[in-house]
Amino acid sequence: MSDDNIIHFSPWQDFNDAPAAEDPFGVEPDPVQIATFLDVVFGWCEGQIPVRGFVDMGQGKEGRPHNVWMDADATAAGKLATFANWAWREGAAVYVIPGTVAGAGQAKAAEVLQMQALVVDLDAGGIPAKLAHLLRHLGQPTLIIESGGRTSEGAAKLHVWWKMTEPAEGAALASLCRLRGEIALKVGGDTHFRSAHQPIRVAGTVYHKHGNQRLVQIREHHSVEVDLDEFAERVAEMPPLPGAGMVASGSVTPDKPRLDDVLVTPVREGGQDDWSRFEGASAAIGHFIRMVHEGRMSKDEGWQAICGYNSAMLRPSWPIERLQRESERLWDLHVQKNGPPLVRLDSAAPAPCEMPTFTLGALLDDTSPMPEDIIAPRVLTPGGLLVLGGAPKVGKSDLTISWLVHMAAGVPFLGFTPPRPLRVFYLQAEIQYHYLRERLGQIALPARVLAAARETFVATPKLKLLLDTEGSMRVARAIQAAFPDVGPDIICIDPIRNLFDGGPDGGGENDNTAMMFFLKDRVEVLRDYINPACGVILVHHTRKLSKQQLKDDPFLALSGASALRGFYTSGLILHRPDEDAPERKLEIELRNGPALPSKLIDKVGGQWVEINPMNERLVRAEVGAKYDAERVRKQEVILSILLEEAAEGRLYTANQFAEVFENKGGLGGKDAIRDRIAVQATKGTIKFVRNAAPYGLGPSRSRFGYLCVEGMVMPLGREEVDPETGEVSPARVAVLPTHYKSPQTGALLEVENPHIWVYPEGDRP
Repeated sequence: MSDDNIIHFSPWQDFNDAPAAEDPFGVEPDPVQIATFLDVVFGWCEGQIPVRGFVDMGQGKEGRPHNVWMDADATAAGKLATFANWAWREGAAVYVIPGTVAGAGQAKAAEVLQMQALVVDLDAGGIPAKLAHLLRHLGQPTLIIESGGRTSEGAAKLHVWWKMTEPAEGAALASLCRLRGEIALKVGGDTHFRSAHQPIRVAGTVYHKHGNQRLVQIREHHSVEVDLDEFAERVAEMPPLPGAGMVASGSVTPDKPRLDDVLVTPVREGGQDDWSRFEGASAAIGHFIRMVHEGRMSKDEGWQAICGYNSAMLRPSWPIERLQRESERLWDLHVQKNGPPLVRLDSAAPAPCEMPTFTLGALLDDTSPMPEDIIAPRVLTPGGLLVLGGAPKVGKSDLTISWLVHMAAGVPFLGFTPPRPLRVFYLQAEIQYHYLRERLGQIALPARVLAAARETFVATPKLKLLLDTEGSMRVARAIQAAFPDVGPDIICIDPIRNLFDGGPDGGGENDNTAMMFFLKDRVEVLRDYINPACGVILVHHTRKLSKQQLKDDPFLALSGASALRGFYTSGLILHRPDEDAPERKLEIELRNGPALPSKLIDKVGGQWVEINPMNERLVRAEVGAKYDAERVRKQEVILSILLEEAAEGRLYTANQFAEVFENKGGLGGKDAIRDRIAVQATKGTIKFVRNAAPYGLGPSRSRFGYLCVEGMVMPLGREEVDPETGEVSPARVAVLPTHYKSPQTGALLEVENPHIWVYPEGDRP
């Protein structure tokens, strides 16, 4: 009896001198080993065990996978033994995902809730040396299982298990999977077990590949349990195995047919050729799936190639339904093992797609609730595209950052309201890292907004890439790393110009074909891959328009092709109505909602605020602005003269000042000067001193007294010596107000604390 043909012992065969023959009944499942395996892998877990039955390749048999879920309780051993007997008769292998899920139908990595055992799959190379390395550094395992396969050197492939002291879940489960991958890298095992949903053969079931029936049998079983944290320390201390460590096991199996042969060799049903139709179709489909996954073929091209192989090489061809089903199954497996597509970002298997249509009646009868706005009211809708345009240096990036941080905090901004704190990814290509953090620190945002958005707002430093195939891959990876569990609600690209990819023809922003390629094949594909329901914000430059053109249609100012305006769902234009004024105007255009009025906004105290449009001049705005500037200038001249005169030892009443400085410094006549002083007294920038005796002056005949401004000092007519430095300087005394003018009644009131200069609310200069 050879190692490759393990059969049950039979006394009759010992005395039979006829040539050796394979046992016609094969190798039966062993329920005792199945029960032992379940106790080690699931004994303490709660939930359901995902079980898989796959027809082993190389038998000339075909069949669909059979998936069942069993409760992880005392009945599991009997149920799994029954399933194993069925699989044995069908030539199918039995696998489990070595963790429990909440319910039937669940088997994804994110759906695995508990695991209580850690496994290493040794399936290639010097397996005895790898096992000895594990035993030396990690200690005695709980189970060593011969999986049924053999290496090219004839060594049995092994599954090595360590049972934990308690089930791992949550962060501990993630740590357990990470350890599985790290051990595999260090000894040259199968690194696919970094994923929680990677299936593995069940001990006590039967291996059938290529007609070699072997029991997946337990070689060693020890009552060993390990603590996860202590085991992690052992793994960290274990060095890589020389010659095998840090290299994943190979994926090429010697007994598989060469792909070049498969693609050009017809294969007939009934196992008449070197490989079966199932093997040939699986190899060809897998090849074209890899081509699509790596971006070397489009989804449609991949599907056409699969259909072409089916028609030309399978005799007879598979039905189209089976071909599509097998393509989708293999695509799902490929994505599970290799991650999302890297370049084209197609999120579906290579298969034909259908175009949805709706009758008028269906549309009228659908009274389901409208989807919730990402940013209300209808400014950014699920799957929508918003373009924010503005001239260079108008403040659009500053406005964008403030807006996005508020959205990430779930706080309204300029009347734009998020339904909750949003997950925001800010992809920007203008501001380098250090200047980005400096700008974020300088933006005067409320502390509660900053605290709420610390984790939900993610930004990139200045990127040096185009949003082409490679750039799309890098961006997708970055977004997935930033939001690994749930995709973002908003992806913002700032600006379009620095990331624009016009496609294979290399068109620029002014080319409608290139712009449509960028929007459909880059931006939309990225959005659909990451989260089809998320909103996209594109920040864009505007070109120079005349004031009349800007007034008639501000959205004509968007740079580039007209296709952009026809594509977006919302448009915003930020511009200055008056180049000499600080206020900006935000024009709004919506496709998915009623028109919104434009907003007049400005930065006040470092924060963006909306200005009441009723305060905006409608008639002779430019002349009025000049008058405003002149009044501000006169105010500053009056205050500076008062400070300078006091420093020379002179104080003035309002009338005295107006008479002395008439037509000086561009202040105009004395009546105009008195009016300016009266206004500034009401605003609190000028107050009064009724008792000037401390400053060497007599009483004033004015009802209000001498004029006083903040920071005013007078000389005392003597010198003083600094006790520390010995420096001699003129002695000075601060001039403190005793009275102020009430902004409500104009009455003269006493100052409560002359050392604290108080301004009426909102009037501080």
